[in-house]
Amino acid sequence: CVNQHGAFNSPVWFNVGLYHQYGIGREAGLGNYFYNRESGRAERAPSQYEYPQGSACFIQSVDDTMEDIMRLAMSEAMLFKYGSGTGTDLSSLRSTREKLSGGGKPSGPLSFLKVYDQVANVVKSGGKTRRAAKMNTLKDWHPDIEEFIDAKQNEEKKAWALIEQGYDGSYNGDAYGSVMYQNENLSVRVSDEFMNAAVEGNEWWTKRVRDGSPCERKDARALLRKIAEGTHVCGDPGMQFDSTIHHWHTCKGTARQNSTNPCSEYLFLDNTACNLASLNLMKFKGADGTFEVERFKSACRIFITAQEILVDNASYPLKEIAENSHIFRTLGLGYANLGSLIMSYGYGYDSPEGRAICGAITSLMTGEAYEQSARMAKAMGPFPGYRDARCSGVEKPLAKDNVAPMQEVVQFHRAAVTEIEANEEFGYLKEEAAKVWESAATLGERYGYRNAQVTVLAPTGTISFLMDCDTTGIEPDIALVKYKLLAGGGMLKIVNQTVRPALEKLRYNSEEIERIIAHIDEHDTIEDVTVTSPTGEAGTIRSGLKPEHLSIFDCAFKAFKGERSLGYMGHLRMMAAAQPFLSGAISKTVNMPETATVDEIMNTYVEGWRLGLKAIAIYRDGSKRSAPLNTRKTRDMGGIDAETSETMDRTTLERRILELDDEIATLRRRLDEP
Repeated sequence: CVNQHGAFNSPVWFNVGLYHQYGIGREAGLGNYFYNRESGRAERAPSQYEYPQGSACFIQSVDDTMEDIMRLAMSEAMLFKYGSGTGTDLSSLRSTREKLSGGGKPSGPLSFLKVYDQVANVVKSGGKTRRAAKMNTLKDWHPDIEEFIDAKQNEEKKAWALIEQGYDGSYNGDAYGSVMYQNENLSVRVSDEFMNAAVEGNEWWTKRVRDGSPCERKDARALLRKIAEGTHVCGDPGMQFDSTIHHWHTCKGTARQNSTNPCSEYLFLDNTACNLASLNLMKFKGADGTFEVERFKSACRIFITAQEILVDNASYPLKEIAENSHIFRTLGLGYANLGSLIMSYGYGYDSPEGRAICGAITSLMTGEAYEQSARMAKAMGPFPGYRDARCSGVEKPLAKDNVAPMQEVVQFHRAAVTEIEANEEFGYLKEEAAKVWESAATLGERYGYRNAQVTVLAPTGTISFLMDCDTTGIEPDIALVKYKLLAGGGMLKIVNQTVRPALEKLRYNSEEIERIIAHIDEHDTIEDVTVTSPTGEAGTIRSGLKPEHLSIFDCAFKAFKGERSLGYMGHLRMMAAAQPFLSGAISKTVNMPETATVDEIMNTYVEGWRLGLKAIAIYRDGSKRSAPLNTRKTRDMGGIDAETSETMDRTTLERRILELDDEIATLRRRLDEP
């Protein structure tokens, strides 16, 4: 971590070491639950931070009782306090279209969603200014599915109305602070049956929660379009593909998966947790330009071992989660800076070479992680849920063990190596991945695995800054120059540092490189810029970059003065290159331009499903009136850019000048000045 080769998830930095190094929490009363290996059961920690909360990702269940609905609110609050995020599927709650046993109608999931939203709003992540992270999902068959789909876009439109009336529309302003559901992500969990019905234009029946009987007939395509309309307005809801998720489920013998963590990369059983870590890929690029395979494999082994050690030395908010964390021992190793690595080799994000790099490195990482997990199983035994499917909170497992599904999924990963895009320059990575998977499968057949899952691709939004990464997770750069709003106030200008090595790889000389970088610094884009002189004449300022190299520097969003950005299929194809090699899924935004239509968003969801992705989140540029990352400085950041000033309506400016003259004259009269 000191050398920025990798970093654990944020809760480790927030919580681990406070007790042992500084004595913090010694007198603060009982802590959360930890698994006592001596007694063989979960117990309350004797003090806070002695067994620190070390996992970023949690998935929790909720039963259809008032006691359990309120229990979840308390549990979520404790998770937010210590810097973690949580997700819950609300499909277990009866819909407003059903009946209560004592008469009347249930409140429905949306009513309680408001409660959870406000808990997240009040209890900031880590107890500070970092926003809480929360996910709620609803399955495609739930009778209240339409209200769930519409929930956030309806609130978004209320925020727009407040902004138009003069309320502060900034990221932490009054407008968004006054409407609901701003502290959680929403996703619809859909089956292959639903997607096929939507594509073919067939009907879809919702089912009552209590007895599973048919409730209402819907048009599947209309429902999918409604999802796309919500995404078009505000980015929510996203979609999770339940059938694909279950296909890759390593513990099918226990129960189905129902939800995910807030960022949709951790997918597993209810009442489980996952601690994350991410490697900085740029640190493994050698001086000769090759990706240093042995160093990378060594880092994978070190981190996966450290993450395994953390499992029983950490605490969890519920007894059930502490027990299940011990039983399944799910881990989430991932990486950051993929976009920068691809750019540094002189290739575009949406290129066959870029996808070859992504697929091979992701495969290598997961294969090495599972191989190390099998080595640990040899020494310490496989995870308890491997040979016994029972766990806390599951009354009757679906099978007696998880040996067959675990081995099956490892073979799925191994077989997918052949699908990595062929590339002469990076063929050695694919060859090494094949060797690693052969060893991981052989050891696993003999000893089992110490962990039910080993990898995800997290957003790395916080730790990427710690590691000085230009790009987060699997993402391309959002822009070569961007401005980040800080949660506690203020603004940070971030400039991509990978442009120089990329230009050197493309054989630009030092003078050309300095000219291009100066152009980026001045205009926030690598593209040529058209400017207008004071006399009204238009002219072009050349960046010096050759036209054939423009695609190498394409980013997620169009620069304020630029015209280019990555197409949505570029995002999907990169996700598809990585997904077959991950235990979990990918936290990634499919960025679409402001001009994207509802139909294009629908097609994006359908294509993602066809490509075998487990989950998709889409953001249409400009759909929200405020965002934490921008491609130019705005009023919300404490200033106003020159372009806005230049294009401001002349009549408005003249009127304001006259108003100021009147105000100055009034002040002078009051001061009795000439």
